Formats: sequence, C-alpha cells, structure tokens
Amino acid sequence: MKIYTRTGDKGKTRIIGNDVLYKSAQRIDSYGTVDELNSLVGVVIANLSDKTEVLKDELLEIQQLLFDCGTDLAVSPTDKKHEFIFKDDNGSVDWLEKKIDDYSAKVPVTRKFILPGGSKTAANLHMARTVTRRAEREIVALMQEEPINEFVLKFINRLSDYFFAAARFSNVLDGVEDIQYRNSKPVFR
Repeated sequence: MKIYTRTGDKGKTRIIGNDVLYKSAQRIDSYGTVDELNSLVGVVIANLSDKTEVLKDELLEIQQLLFDCGTDLAVSPTDKKHEFIFKDDNGSVDWLEKKIDDYSAKVPVTRKFILPGGSKTAANLHMARTVTRRAEREIVALMQEEPINEFVLKFINRLSDYFFAAARFSNVLDGVEDIQYRNSKPVFR
C-alpha cells in the first residue's frame, strides 16, 4: 500500500465507509485533533522524567484508546457495517475516573486556579489537557451535525480531567509546586 493516494491533491480524503470528504469537514477536524492529541501524548512519554516514568504504561494505554476514538470518528454515518471499537463496556471512562481520584488524593488541596506548568512533565500534560479540550469542542461541533459514537465524547471529556490530575501529580513526583493564579478567588471546594 502506498502512503500517498493523491486524493488530498484536491483537498479531499476518504473516511471509513468510502465517503470522500473535504479535509475541512468537521468530521476530519474531529479525528484530526484526536490524532494531534495522540502525537502530543507521545511527546509527553518521550519527555517523562525518571520520577514520572511511572505514568508511561497508562499514557501508552491512552494512546491506544485515542486511536480507537479517532477510528470511530472516521466512520461515515452512512456506513451500517462498521461496528464501533470504543464501547462503554470497555471500562475506559471508569479507569480514567479511578486514576483522577487516585492522583487527586496525592496532591495538595487547592482552592484556586493553577497556572499550567511546573515540571516539564506537568507542562506537557497541561498542553495535552488543552488539546483534549479542543478535541472535545470539535467532537461536539460534529455531534451537532451528524451522529457520532457517544462514548468517544464521554472518554475525551474525562481525559482532560485526567491530564489535569496527572499534571498535578507529576509536579508532586518531581518536587515542583503548582503555581496558583494570583487573581483567583477560591473556586474549588
């Protein structure tokens, strides 16, 4: 199989189900942003510190799940043969929630907004959080136009919370304090 198809020369691409869409289509934006996020998670993994290396296996699992999300977003709504990969019964959302709860219990209590950053790992995880939020917005925009796999949206929504919790936990592991936003009033209880 050749890597190039020349379909893109006319600004189009083929999705699962053989529909051909312009590369500017909302569906392409959605799974393209998920792909970007997956690449960013690869950057996070490549730059883990010795102390944050404990996150590697779960970040690799997240990359697998993101590929599943992207695949499901690349399915034409007219394709009745394709069965979605990402299903509620795979337990991924519950797994993320357990990780969020675990990491939240291991970091100092904060009542204020914190600035993205701290250690290199935390800064990269915060970047992943913001790209996840953009992916979520793209998926919601797609959902308003066409049917999607609803479990993808649920997973992506929870994933941004995971990246926030993991970033804060990374700062703890690396011995770096979170920086509170100086103009923040107490917002967390």
